[in-house]
Amino acid sequence: MTSRPTTLQLAQRWLDEDKDPKSRAQIETLVANQDEQALEELLRNPVQFGTAGLRARMEAGYSRLNQLTVISASQGLAAYVELQVPSAHERGVVIGHDHRHNSDIFARLTARAFVDRGFRVHLFPNPGFTPQVPFAVKHLHAACGVMITASHNPKEDNGYKVYWENGAQIKPPLDEGIADSIDKHRVPINWNVEAIEKHELVTDVTNAMLDAYFAAATHLVQNKELNHNSELRYVYTAMHGVGAPFAAQMLSTFGLPAFIPVPEQINPDPNFPTVTFPNPEEKGALDMAKALADEQGASLVLANDPDADRFAAAEKQPNSTWITFTGDQLGIIFAAAILDMARSQGVPDEKLAMVNSTVSSRMLEAMAAKEGFHYVDTLTGFKWMANELASLQNQGYYVGLGYEEAIGYMVHDQVLDKDGVSALAVFAQLAAQLNAAGKRISDYLQSLYAKYGYFVSANSYFLCPDTAKMDRIFAHIRFGDPDSASGTDTVERTEFSRQHVGDVLRYPRTIGGFPVSYIRDLTEGFEMFDVDKQEASLSIFQNQNQPVFPVSKSSHMLTFETRNGGRLTMRTSGTEPKLKYYLEVRNVNNDRVQATRDLNIMTHAVSEELVRATYNKL
Repeated sequence: MTSRPTTLQLAQRWLDEDKDPKSRAQIETLVANQDEQALEELLRNPVQFGTAGLRARMEAGYSRLNQLTVISASQGLAAYVELQVPSAHERGVVIGHDHRHNSDIFARLTARAFVDRGFRVHLFPNPGFTPQVPFAVKHLHAACGVMITASHNPKEDNGYKVYWENGAQIKPPLDEGIADSIDKHRVPINWNVEAIEKHELVTDVTNAMLDAYFAAATHLVQNKELNHNSELRYVYTAMHGVGAPFAAQMLSTFGLPAFIPVPEQINPDPNFPTVTFPNPEEKGALDMAKALADEQGASLVLANDPDADRFAAAEKQPNSTWITFTGDQLGIIFAAAILDMARSQGVPDEKLAMVNSTVSSRMLEAMAAKEGFHYVDTLTGFKWMANELASLQNQGYYVGLGYEEAIGYMVHDQVLDKDGVSALAVFAQLAAQLNAAGKRISDYLQSLYAKYGYFVSANSYFLCPDTAKMDRIFAHIRFGDPDSASGTDTVERTEFSRQHVGDVLRYPRTIGGFPVSYIRDLTEGFEMFDVDKQEASLSIFQNQNQPVFPVSKSSHMLTFETRNGGRLTMRTSGTEPKLKYYLEVRNVNNDRVQATRDLNIMTHAVSEELVRATYNKL
């Protein structure tokens, strides 16, 4: 049995392996200062390779992202791909990077590790946008792809995003296999990236792939003459990221007017100087763009996040106020536009597929039920949606849309990931069509509510750094108060006895007084429909009431539906100390007052009945 190394032994191992003077100096300083606590934090627990690859703060140590951990990850990934993907060396790897600090060197070190194992490398040597990598993987039939980016994370972070041979992000169990391979190939071998772009196995694919990407998007263009003649004016912000040239070229491809840039935010700047967080969703992130739009007489603000895989939009109203559309509102706007587009191109409704995540709005499901296209919901994250869409493509479906409420949209069927650039152009095209008819995007959205019912949502979170308390909160939701005499449990509960487990599932039968009709627990592995029509006390046998979605004990995830059209999903965040919840109420009669009233009641119930925020001091 291997003994646990001391902190100083870990530090010495790092210094023996690390050849980057900057990160070596950080560890040497901590050793000289005998700061064992800081050394432990940086060195003890290696950065975990998950379904999004790697994402961490950039500094020294095995738990951070730096040149050493990127080399280790690349060596392990290359070895794993060799074993798993046929003709992997010949098909090669696609490698791209954004403009963040160290992204360039991380990309070149990745290329070095793959070249050393005999892989062809399809390289984007200059800073680019994330969607170019999944597009290129699919277009070139490459074995895998790597994009160096941390999307809209703070400037101190970076990431290592992996795509599999189908052009989609990796999903379990691939992540586990890659993580094991990284562990076996942990010690860095080759740090030399000099002239790596000129290596005989490396090809600069930038021009060829961008030409192909824009050409493949032309099927999304509906009326180029109308687009060309549009008098619509819109402001664009790249949020200090890489999106501007790609957004400009995509608008040109559609024949749409050029955007008005926010000059302070249009060029890549890894320090993101004008925003606290470079995320268009953050409060105040679009303020500069809105102010410029007011000055320029523009009615729309369009935005990408720094790596241009997400899209956000705001619209000026007749009373001079601005509406910033939510992620779900944009999702349903895209769905309706793409449905019309597919029909105009002769795609049968039953062969059109759209997908969203289980924490996104059910309005897409309602649209599918009314219109007849194929709908699927998946677990949270594009790794699940993209792989589902890839499977549907293989079954002969035209995949029109994949979206998540966190402003991620896939509307370009050859990019199996979020693509903020093609989303921006599709949105601007719709706005131009509506503008020609004297209408706004917000008018279009209201017409969708009238057709499919009104949906109103409240997504938020509770901060809870105490993991034991987080577990107790979810245990109370599932099992009630262990001491019913304490009087803290006031809701009526189920009595679902699981003799094969030895417990009783005591889920709430109402939320805010509204009967619970559906329960899905992806931690305990339980799913039941028409809960309120069942007996309160039931025996649940092994293999009964098993969810369709994968079950994982490593995180909490619960979904409830209520008879008033409510749907609530609660989950723990994988990266932050947050209990997140996603609450939506649908009113089929488009009664907005009633829907909003129900939402407010249920929001309070989430806080005080389920999470018990006051009791738990959250």
